[in-house]
Amino acid sequence: MVPVVNDISVLLIDDDALVRAGLKLILGGNSGITVVGEGSDGDEVAALVQRLSPDVVLMDIRMARMDGLSATAELLKRKDPPHVIVLTTFDSDDLVLRALHLGADGFLLKDTPPGRMVEAIHQVVDGEHSLSPTVVHQLIAVATQSMGASRKDDALAELGELTDRERDVALAIGQGLSNAEIAGRHYMSVATVKAHVTRIFSKLGVTNRVQIAIKVHDAGLS
Repeated sequence: MVPVVNDISVLLIDDDALVRAGLKLILGGNSGITVVGEGSDGDEVAALVQRLSPDVVLMDIRMARMDGLSATAELLKRKDPPHVIVLTTFDSDDLVLRALHLGADGFLLKDTPPGRMVEAIHQVVDGEHSLSPTVVHQLIAVATQSMGASRKDDALAELGELTDRERDVALAIGQGLSNAEIAGRHYMSVATVKAHVTRIFSKLGVTNRVQIAIKVHDAGLS
Protein backbone atom coordinates (compact mmCIF):
# COMPACT_ATOMS: atom_id res chain seq x y z
CA MET A 1 0.00 0.00 0.00
CA VAL A 2 1.31 3.46 -0.91
CA PRO A 3 1.51 5.68 2.20
CA VAL A 4 -0.72 8.76 2.30
CA VAL A 5 1.29 11.98 2.22
CA ASN A 6 -0.49 14.81 3.99
CA ASP A 7 -0.40 18.32 2.62
CA ILE A 8 1.85 20.82 4.37
CA SER A 9 -0.43 22.99 6.49
CA VAL A 10 0.35 26.71 6.51
CA LEU A 11 -0.81 29.54 8.79
CA LEU A 12 -0.59 33.10 7.43
CA ILE A 13 0.11 35.98 9.84
CA ASP A 14 0.17 39.48 8.32
CA ASP A 15 -1.61 42.71 9.21
CA ASP A 16 -2.27 43.50 5.54
CA ALA A 17 -5.41 41.75 4.28
CA LEU A 18 -4.25 42.16 0.66
CA VAL A 19 -0.95 40.41 1.43
CA ARG A 20 -2.81 37.53 3.08
CA ALA A 21 -5.17 37.27 0.12
CA GLY A 22 -2.22 37.20 -2.27
CA LEU A 23 -0.46 34.51 -0.28
CA LYS A 24 -3.62 32.40 -0.15
CA LEU A 25 -3.96 32.72 -3.92
CA ILE A 26 -0.32 31.74 -4.46
CA LEU A 27 -0.34 28.79 -2.09
CA GLY A 28 -3.89 27.61 -2.68
CA GLY A 29 -3.15 26.60 -6.23
CA ASN A 30 -0.33 24.26 -5.27
CA SER A 31 -0.93 20.62 -4.51
CA GLY A 32 0.88 19.60 -1.36
CA ILE A 33 0.17 22.83 0.53
CA THR A 34 -2.99 23.82 2.38
CA VAL A 35 -3.59 27.20 4.01
CA VAL A 36 -5.39 26.27 7.22
CA GLY A 37 -5.86 29.72 8.73
CA GLU A 38 -4.78 33.34 8.93
CA GLY A 39 -4.32 36.09 11.49
CA SER A 40 -3.69 39.81 11.39
CA ASP A 41 -1.47 40.27 14.44
CA GLY A 42 1.15 38.47 16.49
CA ASP A 43 -1.10 38.25 19.52
CA GLU A 44 -3.36 35.85 17.60
CA VAL A 45 -0.60 33.39 16.75
CA ALA A 46 -0.49 31.25 19.91
CA ALA A 47 -4.20 30.49 19.88
CA LEU A 48 -4.26 29.80 16.14
CA VAL A 49 -1.29 27.43 16.37
CA GLN A 50 -2.87 25.67 19.35
CA ARG A 51 -6.10 25.17 17.41
CA LEU A 52 -4.78 24.46 13.91
CA SER A 53 -1.37 22.80 14.51
CA PRO A 54 0.18 24.15 11.29
CA ASP A 55 3.42 22.77 9.91
CA VAL A 56 4.60 26.23 8.82
CA VAL A 57 3.79 29.80 9.91
CA LEU A 58 4.44 32.61 7.43
CA MET A 59 5.09 35.50 9.83
CA ASP A 60 5.14 39.23 9.11
CA ILE A 61 7.62 41.20 11.24
CA ARG A 62 5.88 44.52 11.75
CA MET A 63 2.41 44.30 13.30
CA ALA A 64 0.48 46.66 15.58
CA ARG A 65 -0.11 44.87 18.88
CA MET A 66 2.53 42.12 18.92
CA ASP A 67 5.32 42.09 16.35
CA GLY A 68 6.47 38.99 14.53
CA LEU A 69 9.63 38.69 16.61
CA SER A 70 7.74 38.42 19.88
CA ALA A 71 5.27 35.98 18.34
CA THR A 72 8.11 33.87 16.93
CA ALA A 73 9.89 33.80 20.28
CA GLU A 74 6.71 32.58 21.97
CA LEU A 75 6.14 29.92 19.32
CA LEU A 76 9.66 28.55 19.59
CA LYS A 77 9.19 27.97 23.33
CA ARG A 78 6.59 25.32 22.51
CA LYS A 79 7.49 21.67 22.91
CA ASP A 80 6.89 20.96 19.21
CA PRO A 81 6.91 24.34 17.45
CA PRO A 82 5.92 24.85 13.82
CA HIS A 83 8.47 26.03 11.30
CA VAL A 84 8.54 29.82 10.99
CA ILE A 85 9.31 31.71 7.79
CA VAL A 86 9.69 35.45 8.31
CA LEU A 87 8.24 37.74 5.66
CA THR A 88 10.05 41.03 5.20
CA THR A 89 10.32 44.06 2.97
CA PHE A 90 13.84 44.78 4.30
CA ASP A 91 12.95 48.15 5.72
CA SER A 92 13.80 46.60 9.09
CA ASP A 93 17.11 44.75 8.67
CA ASP A 94 17.89 44.81 12.39
CA LEU A 95 14.62 43.00 13.11
CA VAL A 96 15.42 40.36 10.52
CA LEU A 97 18.77 39.68 12.18
CA ARG A 98 17.04 39.32 15.54
CA ALA A 99 14.62 36.83 13.97
CA LEU A 100 17.61 34.87 12.69
CA HIS A 101 19.06 34.64 16.18
CA LEU A 102 15.68 33.57 17.57
CA GLY A 103 15.73 30.53 15.30
CA ALA A 104 13.37 31.33 12.42
CA ASP A 105 13.66 28.74 9.65
CA GLY A 106 13.54 31.05 6.67
CA PHE A 107 13.44 34.61 5.42
CA LEU A 108 11.57 35.71 2.31
CA LEU A 109 10.84 39.04 0.73
CA LYS A 110 7.14 39.67 0.31
CA ASP A 111 7.61 40.02 -3.45
CA THR A 112 9.29 36.60 -3.72
CA PRO A 113 8.10 34.82 -6.90
CA PRO A 114 5.32 32.29 -6.20
CA GLY A 115 7.38 29.27 -7.21
CA ARG A 116 10.23 30.25 -4.89
CA MET A 117 7.83 30.76 -2.00
CA VAL A 118 6.35 27.30 -2.48
CA GLU A 119 9.86 25.84 -2.69
CA ALA A 120 10.81 27.62 0.54
CA ILE A 121 7.92 26.06 2.43
CA HIS A 122 8.93 22.59 1.28
CA GLN A 123 12.56 23.28 2.19
CA VAL A 124 11.89 24.23 5.80
CA VAL A 125 9.63 21.23 6.32
CA ASP A 126 12.48 19.13 4.96
CA GLY A 127 14.78 20.60 7.62
CA GLU A 128 16.59 23.13 5.44
CA HIS A 129 16.78 26.86 6.15
CA SER A 130 15.34 28.80 3.25
CA LEU A 131 17.15 31.98 2.28
CA SER A 132 16.86 33.65 -1.08
CA PRO A 133 20.07 35.11 -2.54
CA THR A 134 18.71 38.63 -2.01
CA VAL A 135 18.03 37.90 1.65
CA VAL A 136 21.49 36.41 2.15
CA HIS A 137 23.21 39.43 0.64
CA GLN A 138 21.12 41.87 2.66
CA LEU A 139 21.76 40.02 5.91
CA ILE A 140 25.48 39.87 5.22
CA ALA A 141 25.56 43.60 4.56
CA VAL A 142 23.78 44.40 7.82
CA ALA A 143 25.77 41.90 9.88
CA THR A 144 29.12 43.20 8.67
CA GLN A 145 28.52 46.93 8.22
CA SER A 146 29.73 47.82 11.72
CA MET A 147 32.75 45.49 11.82
CA GLY A 148 35.97 46.98 13.08
CA ALA A 149 39.18 45.25 12.09
CA SER A 150 39.03 42.89 9.16
CA ARG A 151 38.25 39.28 9.99
CA LYS A 152 39.45 38.05 6.63
CA ASP A 153 42.42 36.05 7.93
CA ASP A 154 40.34 34.36 10.63
CA ALA A 155 37.60 33.48 8.16
CA LEU A 156 40.09 32.11 5.64
CA ALA A 157 41.70 29.99 8.36
CA GLU A 158 38.32 28.57 9.42
CA LEU A 159 37.29 27.79 5.85
CA GLY A 160 40.71 26.21 5.39
CA GLU A 161 39.66 23.49 7.85
CA LEU A 162 37.04 22.30 5.38
CA THR A 163 37.59 19.62 2.76
CA ASP A 164 37.50 20.70 -0.88
CA ARG A 165 33.92 19.45 -1.23
CA GLU A 166 32.81 21.11 1.99
CA ARG A 167 34.39 24.34 0.80
CA ASP A 168 32.49 24.10 -2.49
CA VAL A 169 29.25 23.71 -0.55
CA ALA A 170 30.10 26.59 1.80
CA LEU A 171 30.81 28.92 -1.13
CA ALA A 172 27.52 27.92 -2.76
CA ILE A 173 25.68 28.64 0.48
CA GLY A 174 27.36 32.03 0.45
CA GLN A 175 25.66 32.63 -2.90
CA GLY A 176 22.27 31.75 -1.41
CA LEU A 177 21.87 28.42 -3.20
CA SER A 178 19.54 25.75 -1.84
CA ASN A 179 20.67 22.17 -1.22
CA ALA A 180 19.00 21.06 -4.45
CA GLU A 181 20.76 23.81 -6.43
CA ILE A 182 24.10 22.91 -4.85
CA ALA A 183 23.55 19.25 -5.70
CA GLY A 184 22.86 20.12 -9.33
CA ARG A 185 25.87 22.40 -9.64
CA HIS A 186 28.36 20.00 -8.07
CA TYR A 187 26.88 16.69 -9.25
CA MET A 188 26.01 15.38 -5.78
CA SER A 189 22.87 13.94 -4.29
CA VAL A 190 20.83 16.19 -2.01
CA ALA A 191 21.55 13.75 0.83
CA THR A 192 25.29 14.20 0.28
CA VAL A 193 24.91 17.99 0.31
CA LYS A 194 22.99 17.78 3.59
CA ALA A 195 25.77 15.67 5.09
CA HIS A 196 28.36 18.25 4.01
CA VAL A 197 26.27 21.07 5.48
CA THR A 198 26.06 19.26 8.81
CA ARG A 199 29.85 18.87 8.91
CA ILE A 200 30.34 22.53 7.92
CA PHE A 201 28.11 23.61 10.81
CA SER A 202 30.23 21.57 13.19
CA LYS A 203 33.63 22.66 11.85
CA LEU A 204 32.75 26.37 11.66
CA GLY A 205 30.82 26.41 14.93
CA VAL A 206 27.71 27.91 13.32
CA THR A 207 24.01 27.14 13.61
CA ASN A 208 22.53 28.42 10.35
CA ARG A 209 23.32 29.08 6.71
CA VAL A 210 23.52 32.86 7.03
CA GLN A 211 26.43 32.50 9.45
CA ILE A 212 28.22 30.35 6.86
CA ALA A 213 27.53 33.01 4.22
CA ILE A 214 28.94 35.72 6.50
CA LYS A 215 32.19 33.75 6.95
CA VAL A 216 32.45 33.33 3.18
CA HIS A 217 31.92 37.08 2.83
CA ASP A 218 34.51 37.87 5.53
CA ALA A 219 37.02 35.69 3.68
CA GLY A 220 36.46 37.72 0.50
CA LEU A 221 35.13 34.70 -1.37
CA SER A 222 31.57 35.83 -2.11
